[in-house]
Amino acid sequence: MEVKGNQSKCSLLFIGDIVGEAGREAVKSLVPDLIFKHGINIVIANCENAAAGRGITPKITQFLLDCGIDILTSGNHIWDRQEITSYIQDEPRLLRPANYPQSTPGHGQGIFEDNLGRKIGVLNLCGKLFMDSFENPFGNALDLIQELKAETQIIILDFHAEASSEKIAMGWYLDGKLSVVIGTHTHVQTADERILPKGTAYITDVGMSGSMDSVIGMDRDKSIKRFLTLMPQRLEPAKNNIWLNGVIIDIDVDTGNSLGIRRVNLPYQAVN
Repeated sequence: MEVKGNQSKCSLLFIGDIVGEAGREAVKSLVPDLIFKHGINIVIANCENAAAGRGITPKITQFLLDCGIDILTSGNHIWDRQEITSYIQDEPRLLRPANYPQSTPGHGQGIFEDNLGRKIGVLNLCGKLFMDSFENPFGNALDLIQELKAETQIIILDFHAEASSEKIAMGWYLDGKLSVVIGTHTHVQTADERILPKGTAYITDVGMSGSMDSVIGMDRDKSIKRFLTLMPQRLEPAKNNIWLNGVIIDIDVDTGNSLGIRRVNLPYQAVN
C-alpha cells in the first residue's frame, strides 16, 4: 500500500526514557494512535531503562520495535543487562552512545529511513558532567554529524546527560549544524522546547514514559529510604499513574531545519 504524506516535511516523534513495564505498556497502547493522529513519519525512543528500570534485553528491544518505534537510543545503562552485549552488534536500530571507546560493541549513530523512504541520521551521545568516564561529547560531535550529512540533511541527536548546563551548551554549540538536539536521562520533562536561531529544535529533557507517582520512575518509598539512610536499596519501577512524555518535531526535508516542536504528555490508563 502506498504511504502518503507531506513530502517536504518530516514529522518526528521522540519518546522520553521508557522506564520498566509501565513505560513499555504505555508505549504499546499510545504510540500507534500518536502516529496516526499526527502523521508521524519516524519514531525514536530512549530505551536504556526499559528492563525493570535498568538496561534493556533483546526481547524487550524487539517488543518496542514491534510497537512502532523505529530507532532506540540509550545511555550509561545500556550494558546493565549482559545479554545485550552480543546482541547490539547485529541490531543497528539499537544505538549506544558514540563517545564510548571505538572498541565498544554496537553503533553510536546510523542512517535510517522514515515511512516515506527518506534518509534520517540519528546520533547518540552521553554527557561527561556527573556521568561515567565518557570521551568529551563536544570533541568529535561535528565530525560525526558531517559523516551523517554525507547522506542526509535531517539529523537528530539524543544527548543523554545529567547536567542541564551541559545539554544547553550542546544545543547552542550545534545550532544550525543538525536538525534536533534532544536531552534525555533526568526523566523530568522541561518546558524550554524551542527552535534555536539557526533552525535546530531543542529541549533540555524530553522526560520519561513511566509512573509519575515515583522518583524518576522508581518506587518512591525505597527511593526516599535511600536518601534517609544513605544505605543501598533494591529499586524497582513504580506502576501507578503512568504517563508518556515526548516531543513531536516537524523538520524541513530540504534544509534539515526544524519548523516546530511541541511537547507530548499523555496519561495511560491500564485495563485491569
